[in-house]
Amino acid sequence: MLRLRTATNPAWVDVVLKDFDAFLLDHAACERKASATALKLVAHYADRTVLVREMIPFAQEELDHFARVMTIILDRGLLPTPDEKDPYVGAMLSWVGRGPEAFFLDRLLILGIVEARGCERFGLVAEALAPGPLKDFYVDITRSEARHHGLFVRLAREYFEASRVERRLNELLEAEAELVDALPLRPAVH
Repeated sequence: MLRLRTATNPAWVDVVLKDFDAFLLDHAACERKASATALKLVAHYADRTVLVREMIPFAQEELDHFARVMTIILDRGLLPTPDEKDPYVGAMLSWVGRGPEAFFLDRLLILGIVEARGCERFGLVAEALAPGPLKDFYVDITRSEARHHGLFVRLAREYFEASRVERRLNELLEAEAELVDALPLRPAVH
């Protein structure tokens, strides 16, 4: 597990539980975007076979998560909403370095950090929910996210020198901590 530099404010869980429908809608959007991002990586870096082999099952798993969240949404009588900009992800993507190699490394590490934050937050939701299918779903999602963030860091180490990966990962984790502490709490994954 990536060592996030700051924990989510415990009040975030209260915000989520007070508007769980909004949280579910945001969660679905996050899963769909994660799947699409993986497929974009496959298309853009088709010559990096290790990445391609890893991103296809990742995209499939994220699409499965999207389908499962959508089932919950539809069963609750909700309708999907148009995408909104995610201030967390938007800020993190603004940190991507210039040049092809820096861009590639930063994308992998940022995606890993996003998955780590999702893992932490889904775990908090799972802990807060009453026993039942919804809690079981979030326990399962938490386990998946734990595997996913490790995947992106492993891929970074596949293509870049370990010391460079660790140095940049530490920089990004520090920046992410400041970002998380500064963003307002909302019923969203990030």
